[in-house]
Amino acid sequence: MGAWASYGLGSENENFPGYVVLNGGQIPSGGLDNFSNGFLPATHRGNLLNAIGTPLANVKPNEKIAQAQEIKRRLAQQLNRGTAGGVEALESAIANHELAARMQLAIPEVMSLDRETEATKKLYGFDAEYKHTQTYARECLIARRLIERGVRFVELTIPMVNGYQRWDAHNDLVTNHSTNARAVDQPIAGLIRDLKSRGLLDETLVVWTGEFGRTPFAQGGKGRDHNEYGFSLWMAGGGVKPGVTFGATDEWGYRAVENPLQIHDLHATILHLLGINHEKLTYRFSGRDIRLTDVHGKIVKEILA
Repeated sequence: MGAWASYGLGSENENFPGYVVLNGGQIPSGGLDNFSNGFLPATHRGNLLNAIGTPLANVKPNEKIAQAQEIKRRLAQQLNRGTAGGVEALESAIANHELAARMQLAIPEVMSLDRETEATKKLYGFDAEYKHTQTYARECLIARRLIERGVRFVELTIPMVNGYQRWDAHNDLVTNHSTNARAVDQPIAGLIRDLKSRGLLDETLVVWTGEFGRTPFAQGGKGRDHNEYGFSLWMAGGGVKPGVTFGATDEWGYRAVENPLQIHDLHATILHLLGINHEKLTYRFSGRDIRLTDVHGKIVKEILA
């Protein structure tokens, strides 16, 4: 989704990629392939930044060898261009090298929160007693700063909460969900309030989602298994109608029985909210024009403001 948004919209800031992932400590199941560009050009791959510690390896240029690095970079670009011959992979590599050089200057500034007010930091939860709330608060505030600078798609991963695996609560569901929720609730609310106060919420779509629903019956006594038949997420801002629930599961909370949707419908709707026609955004690959929604997808107009 991030790669396709980057492909469709690009970035409004030449110093940042269109798709940035803020790592709070846990990478989703599947690893870095979750942020892959797939068959799209490599420039649309998710760029991973660490919210805590060094944001990106080698982001700070070594002043002693900076001049030599610049000479090598220019030479590599000349050699690449001389042999590219229309090969898209090389063109993407050239663009990525150029972007990396600009990011060395831009990332330290966007990751520094020195100019943010104490009131703003408190809103997000920087003063929370729970350290994981502080981590996610930093992620959410950096996300707002990236959005302000024209990054099109920002994805946040959750902190490593006391050894619990994300929201994947096969065991001890109550503790898992409670501690994970404690980490993210205040920062998310702070982000939405902050975006609204700055006039950014109307043009910024906030999406909260996980990988699966959970079964209404127990697994191993205290856990819940994956449930692909009933799954909820929420969205705010960006042209979404507030205070609306769309769809419902059966009386057991197991299967979607009212207005069931597929992932293609979600993608079609999100692209529509981003100003993109999901049927026209295509990429030529393997002999045909492919789109994110393949040959499926309908816009869920009932949730649009």
